[in-house]
Amino acid sequence: METKEHRLNIKNLEEDGTFTGYASVFGMVYLHQEVVAPGAFNQSLKKWSQRQQMPKMLWQHDPKIPIGVWLDIQEDPYGLYVKGKLLLDVRHGREAYALLKSGIVDGLSIGYEVVKAQRQSKQRVLETIELFEVSLVTFAANPAAKVTAYKNLDYRDDEARILVRLRGLAEVM
Repeated sequence: METKEHRLNIKNLEEDGTFTGYASVFGMVYLHQEVVAPGAFNQSLKKWSQRQQMPKMLWQHDPKIPIGVWLDIQEDPYGLYVKGKLLLDVRHGREAYALLKSGIVDGLSIGYEVVKAQRQSKQRVLETIELFEVSLVTFAANPAAKVTAYKNLDYRDDEARILVRLRGLAEVM
């Protein structure tokens, strides 16, 4: 099992512990010289959906410390969008909530197994990933993953389109 860490900037954290963000951002080179390709999560998400379950939400990848539930996980043009709810009745859920609100914890990290990958130059491109869990973590490897909900409005679709377009323009330059 491998893990990936991503930065999560909390701009809006609902009082019930609900938040949104990106657990993975497509096309970005991560710490271990890996790139997640669009569509990498599709098979895994389909399996989770068929079982009517979601991957686990863990604290710092510790399987003994679940802290909440994922309400929505899906791929969009920007990456792996997640919406979760911290369980405030659970001690670690309350602690994670306080740390998120204060900005001390600002990362997301995925626990996964690589099903299919290929080498491109110095990077390994992850084409198919079996997703096991998404954790809140202290240290993140990718500052591009962030919360996109503001005052109960979800700008995910518009922002994703803009970010994909900007990334394309940057590659041309």
